[in-house]
Amino acid sequence: MGMDDCGSFFPGLGSAFLYQVAAVVTTKYFKKRLALSTAIARSGMGLTFLLAPFTKFLIDLYDWTGALILFGAIALNLVPSSMLLRPIHIKTENSGIKDKGSSLSARGPEACATETHCDETEESTIKDSTTQKAGLPSKNLIVSQNQSEEFYNGPNRNRLLLKSNEESDKVISWSCKQLFDISLFRNPFFYIFTWSFLLSQLAYFIPTFHLVARAKTLGIDIMDASYLVSVAGILETVSQIISGWVADQNWIKKYHYHKSYLILCGITNLLAPLATTFPLLMTYTICFAIFAGGYLALILPVLVDLCRNSTVNRFLGLASFFAGMAVLSGPPIAEIIPSFQAGYMIIPRHTMALSTSLAYAISSLQFPFFLYHWPKDGKTV
Repeated sequence: MGMDDCGSFFPGLGSAFLYQVAAVVTTKYFKKRLALSTAIARSGMGLTFLLAPFTKFLIDLYDWTGALILFGAIALNLVPSSMLLRPIHIKTENSGIKDKGSSLSARGPEACATETHCDETEESTIKDSTTQKAGLPSKNLIVSQNQSEEFYNGPNRNRLLLKSNEESDKVISWSCKQLFDISLFRNPFFYIFTWSFLLSQLAYFIPTFHLVARAKTLGIDIMDASYLVSVAGILETVSQIISGWVADQNWIKKYHYHKSYLILCGITNLLAPLATTFPLLMTYTICFAIFAGGYLALILPVLVDLCRNSTVNRFLGLASFFAGMAVLSGPPIAEIIPSFQAGYMIIPRHTMALSTSLAYAISSLQFPFFLYHWPKDGKTV
């Protein structure tokens, strides 16, 4: 593996791990405002059009070596940023006493035969806690220490080691089962969502990569073509934030918004061959960026609503794996097709414009939840 391959493979691998973990943690932190928080997190992707002039500026100023070092330093800022995603657990001073009291009450009448016995137990627990706060060892602590010393030094030591080994083996086997769990493939919504995600990503990246080529084929100046990319990035950023805020209002189900945006993206791409001048191409770019940003902001919220019985991390990981194939194959296929005289969105035959429109249309049919019920153990999911 050469230097160029390493420079492409490892940053891509790290970005994939980072996106997966950040997306899952976001679903743990936010419930009511999940769509808006996801939209804000993803909105920076729309501003990636600024990377090209910024990279050129760094190369002219510091050469390739200095530019790569600066990009590496910028990427290292993700390490302290990721540390902020740790869950916060707040413990009060009386949390220990409350936990002990709740454990006693949870045991029920079997543990406490009479109310007097329960009161004595609670009083002794409170006394022990107060003596520990005062710096004095409690009687229960001394007795338990003596019993533990006898237990560890006695004949039960080997039994304890065997029990701990059995428990560690059970933990390892459980972890392996969770790692290679294929129960997700029995969930019908997994296939519905993955099929939609794959087709929508396939149809999204083809116009994105070939927009400038479309403009050059129409004889539009390269500077004007760069404005198309800038407008698309800015509008996609704004559209994601607005779409996330609207979805969090819960006026209708989130998958209805998602489905509508996909249909509108398909209609926009179907009309793309009619954009033969710069104003029409700008109109196409504006419409596509608005609708694409709308559905991109709702991918994760719709996924959370989908996987009721499945974990989000496995659901998102497998769906992203299959969608990544579409991301890799979409733009090259669109570039190869014209050499076979099949044409794509910049060729008069409009084959690729029709295919991307159909991809969006098919992917928009993935969410008929109100018509599709999957019976399982007498319940519907």
